[in-house]
Amino acid sequence: MTQRARAAAAHELPTIRTDPAVTTALAADLDAAGFTVERIDALWGAEAAASLHRGSRVAALRALAARETTPLTTLATLFVLGLPVDRADAERAFPTAGLDRVTAAGVLRTDDGSGRDEIDDSGLPDTEHRRVHPTVDLRPYAFVDDQGAGSWWIVSDLGELALGTALGEEHVLGIGGATTTLSGLQVPVPVRRVLDLGTGCGIQAMHARRFAEQVVATDISRRALDIARFNAALNGIDGIEFRLGSLYEPVAGERFDRIVSNPPFVITPRRDDVPSYEYRDGGMVGDALVETVLRGLADHLEPGGTAQLLGNWEYRWGVDGLDRVRSWFADAEDLDLWVVEREREDPPAYAETWIRDGGTKPGTEAFDRLVDAWLDDFASRRVTGVGFGYVVVRRTSATDPGRPGGAARLRRTERVPEALGSNPVGLGATVARVLDAAEWLAATDDRALAAAHLRVAGDVTEERHYWPGNDDPTVITLVQGGGFGRRVDADTALAAFVGACDGDLSVAAIVGALAQITGVDEDALTADLLPRVRDLVLDGLLLAPTS
Repeated sequence: MTQRARAAAAHELPTIRTDPAVTTALAADLDAAGFTVERIDALWGAEAAASLHRGSRVAALRALAARETTPLTTLATLFVLGLPVDRADAERAFPTAGLDRVTAAGVLRTDDGSGRDEIDDSGLPDTEHRRVHPTVDLRPYAFVDDQGAGSWWIVSDLGELALGTALGEEHVLGIGGATTTLSGLQVPVPVRRVLDLGTGCGIQAMHARRFAEQVVATDISRRALDIARFNAALNGIDGIEFRLGSLYEPVAGERFDRIVSNPPFVITPRRDDVPSYEYRDGGMVGDALVETVLRGLADHLEPGGTAQLLGNWEYRWGVDGLDRVRSWFADAEDLDLWVVEREREDPPAYAETWIRDGGTKPGTEAFDRLVDAWLDDFASRRVTGVGFGYVVVRRTSATDPGRPGGAARLRRTERVPEALGSNPVGLGATVARVLDAAEWLAATDDRALAAAHLRVAGDVTEERHYWPGNDDPTVITLVQGGGFGRRVDADTALAAFVGACDGDLSVAAIVGALAQITGVDEDALTADLLPRVRDLVLDGLLLAPTS
């Protein structure tokens, strides 16, 4: 095989084949080798791991060079570092599955592409080809959710570091920050059916299956579905149905109790000379893909069903981005909406971020050309910025208390750029509490609220600041330790009210006692506190009786 042919083979996307017998045997080999997050980290240490994250393998390779070759070091070299290993070492790493079967599954290749050594003119094995190469990234993944700790092995396509080139347009992405964000947003409540729209490598569908009887995972990429199917089989996860198609086409006429999606929302110029990556680009102009996904929720959510999604939205000259998202729900009278914007980038920063993500290096002619294309595209729509964040939707029903005709009561858009609170299992439980609180508040008028017995959440603390020598605080802040880590400025009346919320006294009784102690008119104090109490319940600092 010529050098050019070997280079071409190295970048050719393999076909991933799922054979239950092979995936079961491969899982046994990975388990026997100790191929876990903890063991991999211990191979080269925190400094080398950080260096890998920055795109350099040198520190990890130096650490491995000082170790004896074992199945674990072989697996780490192949699938985490993306480097070839000797065939004999590879054979020792797959004693159950067998190297030939793993190669046939599309996970490995030899230089001749067959899984067997080439023969030179002398009739002896050609040692130049006694190397085994990874064709995919395969690495351990550990997580914690409301069911406890878990771990899987996740296959995706080789990244830029392993390829040594920019990514291909059919690239199937592995686990990144957006992955863990969305998996943490999933509401940890058991349901019957979940739709994972745009499943990619299948990770969201796998997380959803932990709380659902059945999951339908869709994608426009056949390759993504092949990889997702392989991942589910590799980790022994059943109950996921994989369907090929765009957006809601594969589930036309069907409804689900939950919809999760990390859609291909990246805003990309619609030009032939700009790469279009399937994993991030939905093929529409601007943020139309996100708009289409959000507008379609009403037709595919069961009454009471929820959706958790990630997305981008454009800010245009004179038009706020969050207002644009709200407008997409103007006719969706039976959908509650909560949008949390976590980040906003100006057009050049946004363009540079995603051009680098595709593997094009800054300072090159190609990079500058792509930035120019992005800025032309933004200018055509007078885009001034792009927001990124979370979208939570719930479909109401006519039988919901306090909702005549099933009308929505939650229309909340907010910017939360600060650090979040401590959320070891993600924000899913917080999302569920906010939706429950909104439901309760919608059915609770001021008279019912006054009669309610509220409790302060266990993660709420209070900060007070004083001028030197002054006994009265100048600033009082209620601090949420979990959830969105909200900080609420409070006066002495609100702070005292929250401090008295232990579930024993009603809201009216606490307000009455405070009015008597402070000499304030009780009706005036009630009118001042009740709206703020509602906000604290919605934010989770105060817990309603049903929470």
